[in-house]
Amino acid sequence: MTRAQRSSFILRPRHRSAGALLAAAAVLSAGCAVENPLRSDGERILRHSVLEGVERELSDARSQPLPVITDRPDSVGGLNIRPDIARELDAMAGPASYPGSGPLGVDLTGRPVRTVSLSLERCVRATAANNIAVQFARIGPAINEAQIIAAEAAFDWTFFTNLNWTISDAPRVSTTSIQTDESQSLQNQLGLRRQLVGGGRFSVQADSAYQYVTRPGAGVEPNPAMTGQVTAQWDQPLLRNFGSEVSRAEIRLATNAQRTAIQTLRRDLIRVLSDTERTYWQLVRAHQDLQILQRLLERGVRVRDQLIERQVLDANNAQIADARARVERRAADVLRAQTQIRVLSNQLKQLMNDPGLPAGSEIVVLPSDTTVDAPIKFSLLESVSTGVQNRPEVQNAVIDIDDASIRQTVADNLRLPDLSMRLQARFTGIENDLLEAYVDAANGTFIDYLAGLNFELPIGNRRAEADFRRRRLERLQSVLAYRNTVQQVVGEVKGALERVQLNYALIGQTASSRYAAADSLRVLEVQKEQGEGFTVERLAIELDRQESLAAAERGEAEALAEYSVALTDLFAAMGTTMERANVEFVVPSNAPEGD
Repeated sequence: MTRAQRSSFILRPRHRSAGALLAAAAVLSAGCAVENPLRSDGERILRHSVLEGVERELSDARSQPLPVITDRPDSVGGLNIRPDIARELDAMAGPASYPGSGPLGVDLTGRPVRTVSLSLERCVRATAANNIAVQFARIGPAINEAQIIAAEAAFDWTFFTNLNWTISDAPRVSTTSIQTDESQSLQNQLGLRRQLVGGGRFSVQADSAYQYVTRPGAGVEPNPAMTGQVTAQWDQPLLRNFGSEVSRAEIRLATNAQRTAIQTLRRDLIRVLSDTERTYWQLVRAHQDLQILQRLLERGVRVRDQLIERQVLDANNAQIADARARVERRAADVLRAQTQIRVLSNQLKQLMNDPGLPAGSEIVVLPSDTTVDAPIKFSLLESVSTGVQNRPEVQNAVIDIDDASIRQTVADNLRLPDLSMRLQARFTGIENDLLEAYVDAANGTFIDYLAGLNFELPIGNRRAEADFRRRRLERLQSVLAYRNTVQQVVGEVKGALERVQLNYALIGQTASSRYAAADSLRVLEVQKEQGEGFTVERLAIELDRQESLAAAERGEAEALAEYSVALTDLFAAMGTTMERANVEFVVPSNAPEGD
């Protein structure tokens, strides 16, 4: 089915991480190394295990890379039906023989059902724009983007200051009597500090102090005194917590969380778009079912009335009762078909969440598109490779491996002893004026230096060793989960292709069955019109053949609908539903409008 208009699912971009994830999956499927170097032999074995799992799934498909076209025998041609008879049979039964829609009964308000015809494209565009599950998932990447900013803020400069005013009245012992030292001091400290990417912390601060002392019998110079100090300090871990791999681990994990949220949004969007298409084709089938059953009912009513008319001749009560029972059963089937259309319509409206067509409305959606009977060309290798590269579940499995690698790296670092270094330089000046005190400090009159080392190691270091073993096992689990996800994707792609081939073949088989059943009923009706065999027994046979024809028509409608559903499942399994539906996906952002 063609879609001339392009739908949009556009959210403001900030981090274009989705492309990087697709590239990572492509690297894996191509047999190259995943970015995030693996150093040890054990790591290389683990990486080989990841890539070997993908290659093993693609190995058989690589042996036959040429595309295949779905094919089926000409079952209808094998019936040897004349063209004029075939045209008569097409008008008698089959998808082309139902120009209008059947009666839909009354809605829940007691009014006759109101309808609106929608195309598949219209339904898909409404779902992409309005579906509640998609709107919910759409918020996730923006939340995670805020978490990235919060993690990056750990390396922002921090301004600090404090101010203390002290009045002291301290007694002291003297040779004559108790005396009192009185002092007033005002101390102020301000500075900047920042966490460094290497794991350390750098700070620079300026201290100023005003002090006035009253001491009987003794003088203090200068009084009042203004002290100015400038201190630069660098604290740096040398073993544990050293390096950017540890200090930036939270940022990398937050970035991966956003990437996971983006892939989750893609997964949910693919799912709801596929559900919309699937529900639409089910609605097409239900509508065809109603038309078939309504025609079957009308044919049965005519035969029942003919039997009643023959009651005076040769029709007994049992035969008439049987015909009536069949008609009533067909009427019940029509009621079920009408209800099924309304149920599927409600499901479709719920998926669309269209403001102009709310789920609570009693307007019934009828499909304006019909199922398509056309072969497709596919390549198993291309289909499976596309699924491995595009499926959000595979991308999330790759991210999980990276998350586990980050945590393992951090846990490995935390096994090291805690050896930290402190370097400090302090420049001091003291004068009656604060500005002169800072000038004195800048001249290097009084300088203090400090260099220190601190060492600490838990005896046995059992907790750190246990955490490292746990993270290493978690990483092994993530690799196994990735391989399992790849297998599931491959299985879904192959299963969808099998159903595509099956239902394409069934379309031909069910069409030939419908032609044969229609021809059988046509011959019986012609004989009846010509006056041959207008008996009770022939009328009972006619009821049987009507039901056989209806069953054949329903089988053909099912095969056509299931073929379209199988194509929907195939694109969903390959992760290309949005591309097929012309829905544009742009990475969401929590940036304010206008940024």
